[in-house]
Amino acid sequence: MLKVCSLFAGCGGLDLGFELAEHSKLKFKIVWANDFDKSACATYRRNFPNVELIEDDIWDYDLNKLPKCDVILGGFPCQDFSILRGDTRSGFESKRGLLYTKFVEAVSKRQPLFFVAENVKGLLSAHGGWAIKKIKEDFEKVDHVGYNVEYKLINFADFGVPQNRQRVVIVGVRNDLGIRFDFPEPTHKDKHINVKEAFKGVEKVKLNNEKLKMNESTRKKLERIPAGGNYSDLSEYSKKNWMSLIYKRLHPDKPSPTIVACGGGGTWGYHYAEPRALTNRERARIQTFPDNFEFIGSTTEVRKQIGNAVPPMGIKPIAEQILKVVNKEAGNITLSAYNTPYLNYA
Repeated sequence: MLKVCSLFAGCGGLDLGFELAEHSKLKFKIVWANDFDKSACATYRRNFPNVELIEDDIWDYDLNKLPKCDVILGGFPCQDFSILRGDTRSGFESKRGLLYTKFVEAVSKRQPLFFVAENVKGLLSAHGGWAIKKIKEDFEKVDHVGYNVEYKLINFADFGVPQNRQRVVIVGVRNDLGIRFDFPEPTHKDKHINVKEAFKGVEKVKLNNEKLKMNESTRKKLERIPAGGNYSDLSEYSKKNWMSLIYKRLHPDKPSPTIVACGGGGTWGYHYAEPRALTNRERARIQTFPDNFEFIGSTTEVRKQIGNAVPPMGIKPIAEQILKVVNKEAGNITLSAYNTPYLNYA
């Protein structure tokens, strides 16, 4: 069992993917997590009742209190790197953009076997490509040990998520272990799961499955937009291609476009067969959360939690790849979390 600490945990999508991973009887156990969003923390507590959750601003938390662990996870806040913000994205120029430094500090304090971080595609182009290089260098130079850092742009649709969701995944392996991490090969690159498959039986699920009230104007717009279409299919807006996410109707035979966390009513994502917004359970299906995963909060708060999350089943193959590495090197690695020999903490 590998013990895991999770920073910027949100509602727990990344953590769930790791807890579901298994290889040769090896598994992960989340022992500590942190976030400061009240509703996300309520959801996390409901679904991970045995995890020590610190509901606090990570800037104010003493990372010397972080428990011993073998893996540190963190989807450090990504909005300031998102390409959806265009020229307004601030990246490292905002306090939020610098939150990754708390992740680096946590890794430095605990020196785990591995760390895994996730961020938006825009991280690769932020500050002319300098941001990702800086982040990689900071992890490579962590005090005393340093890390071998690999990163890759992944479309989670290639790993069985019914959604085109491109994200940068960063994996670090402690240098003294002498181990190379290779990202797993896609499992669904030529056989993406479509929305119709993802929604099978969803109408029977009660949790977080309330339909939103639709005003007549929106309903009439949707009736004029075909499945897979968007705002540009309305003649009066046909030239506004930049509004491709506005009033976007899903296509039943394709993966969903990226589920987003916020935006006006027109960005909720709309059903392919019915002129209505998706329910939060449908959005959770697209993000591969199991139907018994209960979200706590208002409809808008839950929407935000789901949109910000890492798809559990998308990150699971990467978690299992780490377990394969640990299993392969079983003769050379023992686990710090259980006071075994390879790393002696004070």
